[in-house]
Amino acid sequence: MATVVEIAGFQYEVEKDAKLSVPLLEGNPGDSVEFSNVLLNEKDGNFTFGSPLIDGAKVTGMILEHKRDKKILIFHKKRRKGYQKLNGHRQNYTRIQITDISV
Repeated sequence: MATVVEIAGFQYEVEKDAKLSVPLLEGNPGDSVEFSNVLLNEKDGNFTFGSPLIDGAKVTGMILEHKRDKKILIFHKKRRKGYQKLNGHRQNYTRIQITDISV
């Protein structure tokens, strides 16, 4: 069974017991989270499409950990002008495990 769910503005294809990294969510590791924005569900070759969401469907998950991604360096330079600027950025994310899908 595969399901497409919207989490923090992004769409993810999830299955039961799948682990995925999503943008930072509120809560502590071990807490349960529930997502009700289910867009599509597939079970035994039968597809259920929402318009835009499937009524009464929800995906439940558990927060495993909060982490920061690797650093991304952004370098700006204008040649022959002596202008250089270096910025870094680390994105926060939450690792979750899908525990239940109910449609």
